Order: sequence, then C-alpha cells, then structure tokens
Amino acid sequence: MIERYSTPEMAALWTEEAKMLTWLEVEIAVCEAWAELGQIPIEALAEIRAKAAFDVARVREIEETTQHDVIAFLTNVGEHVGAASKYLHFGMTSSDMLDTALALQLKQAGALLAGQTRALGRVLQRRALEHRATVTVGRSHGVHAEPITFGMVLGLWAFEVKRGLGRLERATDQVAVGKISGAVGTYATIDPRVEELVTARLGLRAEPISTQVTQRDRHAEFMSALALLATTIEKIAVQIRHYQRTEVLEAEEYFAPGQKGSSAMPHKRNPIISERLAGQARIVRGNMLAAFENVPLWHERDISHSSVERVILPDSTILLHYMLKKATSLIDRLLVHPEAMAANLERSFGLIYSQRVMLELIKVGLPREEAYRLVQRNAMRAWEEKRSFRELLLADNEVTARLAPAGVKACFDPGYHLRHMDTIFARVEALTW
Repeated sequence: MIERYSTPEMAALWTEEAKMLTWLEVEIAVCEAWAELGQIPIEALAEIRAKAAFDVARVREIEETTQHDVIAFLTNVGEHVGAASKYLHFGMTSSDMLDTALALQLKQAGALLAGQTRALGRVLQRRALEHRATVTVGRSHGVHAEPITFGMVLGLWAFEVKRGLGRLERATDQVAVGKISGAVGTYATIDPRVEELVTARLGLRAEPISTQVTQRDRHAEFMSALALLATTIEKIAVQIRHYQRTEVLEAEEYFAPGQKGSSAMPHKRNPIISERLAGQARIVRGNMLAAFENVPLWHERDISHSSVERVILPDSTILLHYMLKKATSLIDRLLVHPEAMAANLERSFGLIYSQRVMLELIKVGLPREEAYRLVQRNAMRAWEEKRSFRELLLADNEVTARLAPAGVKACFDPGYHLRHMDTIFARVEALTW
C-alpha cells in the first residue's frame, strides 16, 4: 500500500511469499507435534518435510475457485506432498494457522522496529551530549520563557524514544501469542499438547483461552505502541519545523548539494522531511483506531478484522520503520546554529530573567504579589517600548530601593539557570540502548 516508503528488510516480511512461508512453518510445526504424540507416522512427517512447497501464483489460481485463501494454500501444498498431505491441518481451523503465523510476522516486525528505535535513541543521545552547553531559549506557548540548552531538548526526545522502545517491546511480547485450539477454542479436535509443542517450537506463548481467534486487544496494544512512537517522531518533526522558520532559524534540516526546495522560488530550503514525518504519523494513528475497532468481534469470531489487518499491520510496520530511519538521519545531520540561538536569546529584551528578579525581591522581604507587580510593570514596558528590561529595572526606584543595582545585574546571568546541567546530562549519559 505504501511501497514508496518501504524499507527492504521490513517490506520483505509482508510479501505473499513470506506470508505463505510462515503459514507453511506453522503447518509443519503442527505435524511435528502430532508425530511427537504418536498421531502421525514418522514416514508421513518425513515426506511432508521433504516435499512441502507452494507456488503463490498457483495458490491464487485455486483461490479464484475456492474463494478461500487457506484452502487454496493447503490444496497447492497437497499437490506437492501427495498422499501424506492428509495429515496437514489435521484438527485445525484456519485461524489456528493464520493467527499463529501472524504472531510470528509481528514478532519479527517488532524486532526490526525495536532495532531502528534504538538507532534513533542513540543518535539523539549523542547529539544531546554534543549540545549540552549550547545555550538557547526555552519557550512556553511559543513565547520566550527562560534559558535552557539545546542538548536538553535532544535529551528529552531521547528519553521519550526510550519509553517508546519499552512500550514497543512490551506490546510485541503481548502479540507474540499463538493458538492451536480448533474451531471455537475448545480443543475438541486437537490435543492441547499440540498447541504447547507448536508455540514452544516457534518461540511464541499460547493464548490461555482463545475463541476461534487470538484476541484482538493484543493487536490493538501493538498498534498503540506503533502510534505512540510515530507521534513522538511527529513531535520532534514539528519542533524542527519551528526551528527552521526564517524568523527563528536555530536549526534546520540538512540541504544536500543539488537539492531544490521549490519549483518557483530558488531560494527555498524547506523542512520537507519533518513535514513528511508529521503527515505520516497521522496514518499510523488512524490505523490504530481501526485496530481498536477490531477488538469487539461477534461471539467467538467473525472476519471483519481480517480485511482490516491485511492493510493496517503491513502498512503501519513498514511506514513506521521508514519513519524511524528518516528521523534517525534527520537528527544525525541536523544543522544547529548556536549563533542564532544566542541572538534570539536577546530578542526579548532580557525578559527571560524576570522570574529570577522576582525571586530576589522576595528574598529581600517583599511579598510575592508586590514583587510580581514591580517586575511585571517593567516587563510590560520592555515589551511595549522595546527597551532593555534590565535598564528599566535599574531606573525603577521601587526596585532599587530593595535590590541594589549589582543585585539586579546579577539576575541577568544565564549561567544561573544552567547550573544544574551536570545533573541532567548525567541522566542522558546513563541511557542504554
């Protein structure tokens, strides 16, 4: 569905060939379990192992008649195996094979996503430490607040990615569950020991109680983890888009030689990767909603979830893997402009130090409301008259009567706000991936 944004390693998990190979792996594992329990002759198992094969085109040809993909697949495998094929799918229902195989695919997809999430986390951690002392302005509501460092921004993102990794790993574990329990999950036609043997062989856990399907809250949780990771990427992308605004220009996407930003305006350097990532996150979140709607099926099962999952699970894992790779490259090559950060720090006339002034006035005995009134009065004049906040304070007799000029000037040291950076960056350094 989203081939342009596919990565080869993730896309390979979701081809028709890969899907049917996984189906075959489950079917053979069930035959092996039956043989271990003495219900399939060893000779028949050997024949199945030796001859089991399929041809995707032939399966599709048979499906044109059967209108049932699993029956078409089994019919084609039977054409290769011969007489021993009667033991294939013995006692099983289609979802035994489909859901167990899907769990294997999602386990592999989750592992690929986790690996790329770690790569993003590592580059965020590295660049955070690189810019631990790069002073910039912290903003709230988009308005200058107080000094921070750009490394703090990157470090915060690293910790959020780390949380996303934890959610992804937990959700992958939750969805890595198989079921070989028959038509409505009662084991009426299959020994429960078969399920135990098969899931152990395949590296899965068994669903403790299933219906005809593995329960879809597991898949909804998996999609939630993907959607949250995609949203974290969007959060990063949105902030980079702000940094790249002409009026701000504190950081920007790498612009490669030969790259062009606009068909009409040759000067343009646009944050196209960030904008792309922001848009793609919406797709993953939308797919999450579809996964939630798959949870309430009728009674022991209907198939309304099946058609949805054929789209949302491949598309979401493929798209998120692409997003993680692009975000990793984006951060790795992000152009950072400390000189612009320093210039922007001064654009609010020194107002970013207002809290420090207020606290110093409180320390010398002023009630908080009175201190707030004096500071705000001068702050509003600085905004409206575009004048130095510090000079206005120094000219205010009510302020200097309580706080000496040297004390006022000392409030305008950005180092005061950054004196605990070592505590913060010790935590960043301690991050493990």
